[in-house]
Amino acid sequence: MASGLAVSVLDLVGMGTGESVASAIARSVDLAQHAEQLGYKRFWLAEHHAIQGLACSATPVLIGHVAGATKTIRVGSGGVMLPNHAPLVVAEQFGTLEALYPGRIDLGLGRAPGGDYATMRALRRDSRQTGDDFPELLEELRTYLGPEKAGQAVKAIPGQGSNVPITLLGSSGFSAQLAGILGLPFAFAAHFAPEYLYAAADLYRERFKPSDVLEKPYMMVGVQVIAAETDAAAQRLFTTPQQRFLRLIRNQPVELLPPVDSMDPLWTEWERAAVDSKLGAAIVGSDATVKAGLEKLIADTGASEVIAVTDTYSHQDRLESYRRVAGIAANVAAMPPVATRA
Repeated sequence: MASGLAVSVLDLVGMGTGESVASAIARSVDLAQHAEQLGYKRFWLAEHHAIQGLACSATPVLIGHVAGATKTIRVGSGGVMLPNHAPLVVAEQFGTLEALYPGRIDLGLGRAPGGDYATMRALRRDSRQTGDDFPELLEELRTYLGPEKAGQAVKAIPGQGSNVPITLLGSSGFSAQLAGILGLPFAFAAHFAPEYLYAAADLYRERFKPSDVLEKPYMMVGVQVIAAETDAAAQRLFTTPQQRFLRLIRNQPVELLPPVDSMDPLWTEWERAAVDSKLGAAIVGSDATVKAGLEKLIADTGASEVIAVTDTYSHQDRLESYRRVAGIAANVAAMPPVATRA
């Protein structure tokens, strides 16, 4: 994208009911190829485990597959949940990816388990882990990806000296503060935790210290975005992610479901409030509505980049939404954060 707001894609490799994993992955590859043609900056893949309806558990494998099917777009993790993995293994995986696709690999890191308690145990995580050791794990990982140090006993081969760019991901203030202190880019997950967005944005900037990576803060915001010809058409498409979050809070499979004319018969008032709280930052509507939403988001947060999450039932609707958003973003300028917010 030559000018305007930088926009990227976050993909969870969602599956339709009865759809094969191979089909869902092929659809994600097609989306990445379209995103590249449309000028999107990055195509990121999430890490989730044991969630029926999402095929994104083997994130580095998917990154390599997508990078191999594209030419210029940056491909990375949104994110790798670092406490699930030995830092050395992550460094080796992403060092290998960087060697295969130089200058195109991103390493977004989170500290959540990416699944429930039983899944966490199956991943061999200690049940007492709280994520508080994330800074130590991060420092170890950066040692393996950076230049070799004198006396360094263990080296990541491949990985050592690759300097794969790291972005910290978060849905609260913890990673915002850490990213600021370390002078790293920060991406906030407003696509499922919008209530902490503004506080995290402020905290990141307040704590930011220039580093060898960044001279000034660089914040990305992940947000649900659906653009269509009219507000009504977009709102109808939006019932697919609403149904996904409804099924998630009910502990049901989260396959992509067709849109419905009204969600009213499908949820209780409590469930509606719960889903609305998760999707409160969503930007849904016509081109004009989406443009106004993006401009407000940038004005309120000072974000330099928006990572769009667009989970429609129809692949063609998804491609059309991303096409519209690319055109809209070209006419939205990144803005500095406001001093105060009403």
